Formats: sequence, C-alpha cells, structure tokens
Amino acid sequence: MTLIAKMTTDQDIPKARRLRFAGRDVPLPQTRAFRIALGIALMLGGLAGFLPILGFWMVPLGLLVLSVDMPFVRRARRRLAVWWGRRRGR
Repeated sequence: MTLIAKMTTDQDIPKARRLRFAGRDVPLPQTRAFRIALGIALMLGGLAGFLPILGFWMVPLGLLVLSVDMPFVRRARRRLAVWWGRRRGR
C-alpha cells in the first residue's frame, strides 16, 4: 500500500478573513453567521459599558467586525476612514 501526499496549493485552502486594525491583522471566524453574531454580541456588551469588564470600546469593535459582511456598515467605516485620512493630512 502506497501513501501519496497531496500537495495543497493556495487555491485549495480557503483564505481566512482578517481585519486590519491599527496596523495589525486580526483573524476573524470563517463563517459569516459567527462573524455577525460576534459583532452583535460585542455591540450589546458595549451597551453595558458601565460594568467593569465590559466597556464602551466594544461598540466600535463590533462595528468593525460587522463591516466585513454588511455593506452599509462597510460604507460608513470607509467614509470615516477617508474623512480621518483627509483630516490627518492637513
């Protein structure tokens, strides 16, 4: 019996979704449903920002995660990025 190792190419392996934030790549879950659930959970946790562990920092992070799959959130994020880039360019 002979074992043949299959060579994998870049086309065989699904690319992991990554979020580029503050110059770092952050890996995101593979499934769309889990990314949306994660984004919503972060936003809901951010609404309880007065609690010690949860914080208001979770709301923008949840929006960033949602912007991967939701076009209207992606457009708003892109507009903000362009506005911020123009403002810092002064």
